[in-house]
Amino acid sequence: MAKDKTRYVCQQCGYLSSAYLGRCPSCQSWESFSEERQKAKPNNKTSERAALIEPRPLSLVPNQETIRLKTGIIELDRVLGGGLTPGGVILLSGEPGVGKSTLLLQAAAGAAQEGRKLLYVTGEESAAQVRSRAERLKLDPDVLWVLAHYCLPDIEEQIEKGDWDVLAVDSIQTLQIPQLGSPAGSPVQIRECASRLIALAKAKAVPLWLVGHITKDGQIAGPKLLEHLVDTVLYFEGERDRPLRILRSFKNRFGSINEAGIFEMTGTGLGQVLNPSAFFLAERPKLASGSVVASIMEGCRPLLLEIQALVSPSPLAIPRRQTLGVDQARVGLLAAVLEKKVRLRLFDRDIFVNVTGGAKVGEPAADLAVAAAIASSWLDKPIAEETVVIGEVGLAGEVRSVGRLKERLKEAERMGFTRAIAPLLETKGLMGLNLEVQGTPNLARFLAQNFGFLGGRMAKGDKERERENGDGDYPI
Repeated sequence: MAKDKTRYVCQQCGYLSSAYLGRCPSCQSWESFSEERQKAKPNNKTSERAALIEPRPLSLVPNQETIRLKTGIIELDRVLGGGLTPGGVILLSGEPGVGKSTLLLQAAAGAAQEGRKLLYVTGEESAAQVRSRAERLKLDPDVLWVLAHYCLPDIEEQIEKGDWDVLAVDSIQTLQIPQLGSPAGSPVQIRECASRLIALAKAKAVPLWLVGHITKDGQIAGPKLLEHLVDTVLYFEGERDRPLRILRSFKNRFGSINEAGIFEMTGTGLGQVLNPSAFFLAERPKLASGSVVASIMEGCRPLLLEIQALVSPSPLAIPRRQTLGVDQARVGLLAAVLEKKVRLRLFDRDIFVNVTGGAKVGEPAADLAVAAAIASSWLDKPIAEETVVIGEVGLAGEVRSVGRLKERLKEAERMGFTRAIAPLLETKGLMGLNLEVQGTPNLARFLAQNFGFLGGRMAKGDKERERENGDGDYPI
């Protein structure tokens, strides 16, 4: 008779080992292995024999038209690629309290409004708590079906008995299969529960939502295998003290991973931000030094963001470089380029850079705007009003091309901007725009044209600032 086997699995990456290891050979994490028992399979070759499937040319495989089920939330459907797909499995992750359950409950109500019957399974809350939240969100409780339970076999039985159009589980870490003998949330429980639910959703061709917690390191709790099992991985991010929430896709077998949905947390739930540029620029000060508007791409959608910089004399031996919403290493690189290539004295200055509204900038197309904000604050001179700045900055001080420039400029034009500064090579041949586009080849030309700063001294005529910086080539 076959015996049960004991193996050890890494909770970070899912690496399997027959013996306990202090350090995982795959992800190099320490003390991440946990023990799990593997039930012995019956020695029945007939039951293990798989049916033979003959290969065939891809041209003979019939095309299947993808049917999309709308959630009623435009921003969510955008990230999903148009809506839910039958049999598709979506893993929704994020920090505690960011609004995962709120988003899922609103999506459930939206699907119900489209005539879909959804089962909301919760292992974290009671049915009364779910109803209380639904009433706070002003959702119709008559169209929502809830099952507050954590035992997976019982949940599977209820799923089989009902005729559901959409399934939602909040969260996968709370489910448990009693026969496995391990506690809920352990790697073996997460993997087995997810595998069985996914197989059930595929067999019934029903979309499945899985809510997943994240660890202190920002990774989805449980083995990495969970991310490979699902069709779509969504990450819901935001800060508790800010209303902004951004839904990003890191994996999507049925759509693009370059989309992002923007929401605002309110007292009645998550509201969609359909005009994010206006949202981020709502409180922008006029003609303030250190304030520059940048155009970035959030997925396939251009956004206008305000980047603020503050440069002040530092009393410290090592000046501070602090950032919010932009990579700190990138700001340090741009500060070094400004000092080396245009002779802007920054080595004894504290530099603070902030992207207003709680947004985050990850693409290099905002380099020129960050450099412009730093220079504007240092010179205490604002950039021209209604100007948007676009461009990547290289280590030689050159302004390099960026992708989808025309779409960025059209967004600036839609928001009422009358002037744009962009890489020189990309400004040739731009047609059909009602705003002035100024091409700039490098940082030196940019500072000369917009601030009157000529390689270490102010342009002729700005006597007051020139006296403040001194008469030499290198300003003090």
